[in-house]
Amino acid sequence: MLNGKMIFSILLVVLTSSMKSFANESEAVPGEYIVKLRPTMNIMGMSELNKKALSQSLGAYVKTSIPEFNLVVVKRATFETQTSSIKTLNQNPLVEYSEPNFIYHVSKAPNDPDLKKLWGLNNTAQAISDSLGIAGVDIAAEKAWDIETGSEKVLVAVIDTGIDYNHQDIKENIWTNFAELNGKPGVDDDGNGVIDDIHGANFVDAEKPTGNPIDDHGHGTHCSGTIGAKGDDGKGIVGVNWNVRILGAKFLSADGSGSLEGAVKAIAYANKMGAKVLSNSWGGGGFSQALKDVIEETNKSGAIFIAAAGNESNNNDKKPSYPASYQVENIISVAAIDNMGAIAKFSNYGKTSVHIGAPGVNIYSSVKGNAYDTWSGTSMATPHVSGVAALLAAHEPQLSGVEIKKRLLSTTRSLSSLRGKTTTGGLVNAYAALINAQTAPDLDDPVNWVSMAVDIQSSHPYKSKANDTFEIQAPGAKEFSIYFSKFDSEKNFDEATIFDKAGNVVGKLSGPNNETFSPVITGDYAKIVFKSDDSVEGYGFEITKLHYR
Repeated sequence: MLNGKMIFSILLVVLTSSMKSFANESEAVPGEYIVKLRPTMNIMGMSELNKKALSQSLGAYVKTSIPEFNLVVVKRATFETQTSSIKTLNQNPLVEYSEPNFIYHVSKAPNDPDLKKLWGLNNTAQAISDSLGIAGVDIAAEKAWDIETGSEKVLVAVIDTGIDYNHQDIKENIWTNFAELNGKPGVDDDGNGVIDDIHGANFVDAEKPTGNPIDDHGHGTHCSGTIGAKGDDGKGIVGVNWNVRILGAKFLSADGSGSLEGAVKAIAYANKMGAKVLSNSWGGGGFSQALKDVIEETNKSGAIFIAAAGNESNNNDKKPSYPASYQVENIISVAAIDNMGAIAKFSNYGKTSVHIGAPGVNIYSSVKGNAYDTWSGTSMATPHVSGVAALLAAHEPQLSGVEIKKRLLSTTRSLSSLRGKTTTGGLVNAYAALINAQTAPDLDDPVNWVSMAVDIQSSHPYKSKANDTFEIQAPGAKEFSIYFSKFDSEKNFDEATIFDKAGNVVGKLSGPNNETFSPVITGDYAKIVFKSDDSVEGYGFEITKLHYR
């Protein structure tokens, strides 16, 4: 991988339907409603028997009551819409009115001084490595923190090069095995097969594992900082989780490599110790039944396994990248995006095999030796998703790993760069995941604009040493985007260059780019110049639509 939140007042409770849109429903507790009963109903001193009878009469489970105001809090099936549930409740003769159990909160932000460097958590269009981002292209961590900042009851295993568990920004969130801490040195006090594994275990020498997962590379510490650098402590950075417990399962050595045996033992160890989230920023090798089997065991345990898609600019649909490409129900495969929302040039992708995108370019985090550094890779994207998974596990601890996966994938923020490149076409969104909400459509995404059919094609296959020009007109458009239903050329050698009316280069396409939108072109005219060399002649391209506004 490459080196970068007792009902005590009606005003303090919250509710909503299971899946809602930011655009038309306010944030509320999923499936819960505040119901005002008519004066004929007196719930003072209501018994459990009467509570069951009232639940049957209301067609909703009575969770609790505020008797002095003749109010009850009820739960209905979360698959119902908020509007439908309220309509049903209000039609009941016992009900005076009902309303969602709305969420209210203070605006919570940590005091960690380097928060401004963490564009993946809060993108304000700040300059990162001389690159200005686009405000809001982030995982919505600051909004999420108003609801949940993590829990020390959630255990995340970082299966990697280890962790610098003495790092100032991580040490307070490191998992501690108290059986070993308070036991006898040199003895396997908890009988898990590893001696003195106080903060995790080391499987670099898989035949003789040790209890010291100290990071001698930096990679695992960088991932750990993104997941759970201590928040609001006035030091350095903050992780997606201010509070969490991170276990080091080291099988990668100082040079960043490790064996299949070490990987299987590290995953099995993390699973045995009860990790809810397993974060895996590594890959390589061919298909392994043993590796797949041990991941299946984490699924049986109710954990979620999050893995980097890889950094070879590869289509994982055609050439799998393991462990991300194993067909196991609890795996999430993660692609990387930059601070402008574009999929990273190095990132692997796959319309059917890569699930979600996350920030992975110029990511600032902790590294070994109490230091910090900026690294890039799907390795850096993965801990953003692992962090959100841990945050959701803290907020809804009853969720299984598969249920967490479904939540994360159903609440992404759509990004045009990820459409056709991932199964969701979206960026992980911590706030939406916590409130179980669908994000509003991106009105700046060409897919949501007016479309017109066109038929513009290259030769199939295109000719050797081609130098062909295609002019495109979108009458009346202020800006438009070209939809390539098919695009396949020899990558890095044969390419299409798109120019606007003034002759400015708008973008270039090369390699496999089926079902792709061009960058947005200002005005109503574009020119495509397609050039090839004399080696490989690919299919070429087909343009079937223009999307404009």
